[in-house]
Amino acid sequence: MRKLLIACCLTLLFVLPVNATQFTAPTVPQSGEQYMPEDTESFAEGLWYIVKSAISKLQPELAEAAKVCCSLLALGIVQSVLSNLSGKSRRIVNLCVNLAMSAILVSSANSFIHLGIQTVEEISGYGKLLLPVMTAAMAAEGGVTTSVALYSATAMINTLLSAALTGIVIPMIYVYIALSIAGGAIQNPFLENMSKFLKWSMTWGLKIVLYGFTGYISITGVISGTTDASAVKAAKLAISGAVPVVGNILSDASETILISAGVMKNAAGIYGLLAVVAILIGPFIRIGVQYLMLKFTTAVNSIFADKHTMSMTQKFADVMGLLLGMTGTVSLLLLVSTVCFMKGIG
Repeated sequence: MRKLLIACCLTLLFVLPVNATQFTAPTVPQSGEQYMPEDTESFAEGLWYIVKSAISKLQPELAEAAKVCCSLLALGIVQSVLSNLSGKSRRIVNLCVNLAMSAILVSSANSFIHLGIQTVEEISGYGKLLLPVMTAAMAAEGGVTTSVALYSATAMINTLLSAALTGIVIPMIYVYIALSIAGGAIQNPFLENMSKFLKWSMTWGLKIVLYGFTGYISITGVISGTTDASAVKAAKLAISGAVPVVGNILSDASETILISAGVMKNAAGIYGLLAVVAILIGPFIRIGVQYLMLKFTTAVNSIFADKHTMSMTQKFADVMGLLLGMTGTVSLLLLVSTVCFMKGIG
């Protein structure tokens, strides 16, 4: 009896507490809630539901973009009709047409810029809630060092990028718009060159951030594995063509998400991925529709309007492209980070 009691006491020494904590992703913000599927267990099915929901609500955006497009085309036709005027009268007509186009484009661009700012802030804010959950889940399964390294890099870049976009890039976009309008109105080569330099600076700023982040997680060995080559190629091609400014870099990072499709077993991670897409999809499509319509308007207006008027429309299309690049960059950083955490959790 004594030996049995001693054996029981010794056995109790080897009993370890078991933690059955369930890690839950934060609730999606109200802007993305309308697109979220009820079933978030399958990433592919959830993604398809979000895309269908967003496409079904495109009509107001198409109508608004078409209205802007028709107004710009009408002004281009007016300029073409009055192009036979000479001297001072022709310059006055061109100036009036440019000012009228500027008023339409600035009003439209201003609303989309505010939409882009709001989207960046919402995605960045959601990332600050999601990343600690994914870090804790990864650390609970033994990946303490990797989770800390990944969280530190992502949190730092997410905070710095959000602050840089709202505090530096957005003011630069407004300066770019002002230079584009002034350059088109007075046809000054210096203003034209300055606007081109600003666009180049913003474009390369976004590219450097993406190169730096993907380079860091590649060096640390977080991204690894293989997947079907044709699937990777198709995804890269689609993303590269769909996203202006930084599409080529975004397409390279798409391989990370495809590689990890087979290990998406973490419920919090899948919900977080779908939530990021749901927050992004509405604004991204709205800005994308405006971008495509302005591209179309530029092509058609090249028949009627002069090159300076056509150039102004093109530059406002470039503004929409920069906004797409902004929102796409912030979203991709969070998506890639979440997938990397999920690979560690397995």
